[in-house]
Amino acid sequence: MCHTVAMVAPAHTDPPGDAAPPRPLAVPTPRPRSSWDSWGTEPARLPPAAKAIVATLLPGKAHPVRRRAAPRLTPSLLPDADFDALAGILGDAHLTRTDEGRVLHLGGKSTPDLLRRRLDDPQAAPDAVASPADHDEVGAVLRLCAARGIAVVPFGGGTSVVGGVDPDRGAHHAVIALDLTRTAALLALDEVSLLATFGAGTTGPQAEEMLGARGLTLGHFPQSFAYASLGGYAATRSSGQASRGYGRFDDLVHALRVATPAGDLALGRSPASAAGPDLRQLFLGSEGAFGVLTEVTVRVRPVPAATAYRAWSFPDFMSGAAAFREATQRGIRPTVLRLSDETETRVNAAMGGHLTRLRGCLAVATFESATASEAEAARDDLDRVFTAHGATSRGEDPARSWERGRFASPALRDALMDTGVLAETLETATTWANLPALKRAVTTALTESLAATGTKPIVLCHISHVYPAGASLYFTVVAALTDDPQTQWRRAKDAASHAITDAHGTITHHHAVGRDHRPYLEAEIGTLGVEVLRAVKAVLDPTGIMNPGALVVPPAPTERA
Repeated sequence: MCHTVAMVAPAHTDPPGDAAPPRPLAVPTPRPRSSWDSWGTEPARLPPAAKAIVATLLPGKAHPVRRRAAPRLTPSLLPDADFDALAGILGDAHLTRTDEGRVLHLGGKSTPDLLRRRLDDPQAAPDAVASPADHDEVGAVLRLCAARGIAVVPFGGGTSVVGGVDPDRGAHHAVIALDLTRTAALLALDEVSLLATFGAGTTGPQAEEMLGARGLTLGHFPQSFAYASLGGYAATRSSGQASRGYGRFDDLVHALRVATPAGDLALGRSPASAAGPDLRQLFLGSEGAFGVLTEVTVRVRPVPAATAYRAWSFPDFMSGAAAFREATQRGIRPTVLRLSDETETRVNAAMGGHLTRLRGCLAVATFESATASEAEAARDDLDRVFTAHGATSRGEDPARSWERGRFASPALRDALMDTGVLAETLETATTWANLPALKRAVTTALTESLAATGTKPIVLCHISHVYPAGASLYFTVVAALTDDPQTQWRRAKDAASHAITDAHGTITHHHAVGRDHRPYLEAEIGTLGVEVLRAVKAVLDPTGIMNPGALVVPPAPTERA
């Protein structure tokens, strides 16, 4: 069999002299950006079952927060001279100070973000939106902004739920959103090594579109899949719902090309190396605080030919967790593996109209492989382990149903806010031994904090990512909104965050640090760890223009002197 390598100039090589950049192998179909005040592009509708659950489980007076027809934005503070200088790099068509452009870059899509956009207050907006075409234009913009004191917030899909893309000026006189949409492209493909290089602004659906045309897949499907970008996946250490089968996104990254105010970096050239610490790790999870990821080279694989499905019910959450632990430590690798606790199982069953299936905990799994027999063999291996832990098979339907609706949940928050209901999520991870204590601590903190505001919450939890040493815990919180919803959730999130750090969990398993988790980071990595991050930022971003306030606050100028 003859293999071919379709390759443009390697991702880390600049064209010689004045030569034009190499043409991309493929340019994707443009994708819509989500609305300024909601998760998606269309208003979500609550299923009748959801309305019944809300009325039954959250009785009492709620405070609906209605969507606004249009926002009032803070005025642009970018001086004409700075605007003209940026336009000289990008061209007039790719730089804007209009409200129509700025409104799509107000920040991320957490519940506090969306609540804030329903208020009468002027919305903090970037002073301009810049749209570079490639690595070279990104670098030129960063150099100009560093020289002129303009803050830069890299912006991919805008799906951060931790304040990671807020238009924060910091100590600077203006801030621009650096929209990477125009970088979307398949830049190189090595079909022998199974490596693909993409512009960082390529979204998940665009990557799958271009790879699928060649019989390949990346296999990374986070809940933000419809809108998030590959650069965003890397900058936040995204996990993806198929992490058991494909790995987290940081497992898939082979190489990175980075533009920083101090210069360019090309990181990663071989499958493994002992050439000192792996500098890619500085940028995986860096959230644009050190520079801009402009190109991402990832490991890809052939599209699976067969998928098997299975669901089980366990008597309780801990028996399910024990089964997950044994299966994971024995090396059984379904593509997707999820376990809902009793409350989440009951709520999801009611939402689906299965009112008779309210006991126990539901587990779902999918199995992808090159042949149906291989997928079914992996399913049967997992079934034997689960049966030994007291599980009962529920057939394929619950797993297929989960897969059909796996990207829909975030949009329901918008419809719930319309009815006066707060719905938000947070996540963490810990060792198997510590899992029960961490789950109790976070559940108690959320319940007590929200109950103190006069609304008893519903707290749901599931495991969706597993490792030989432990697992993630993903919490969903539903409560009636009070007349001060921002304070209501801020206090609950603070209580949960302290519970996580006190119980030795990680402050974030896959949502990143942003601004929301930054106050709790020192408890996890220590004072010296924070100083290391600040030192890296001081070298790569000496004037502090990169995403001010995200991940780590740089030292004051007097401290660096």
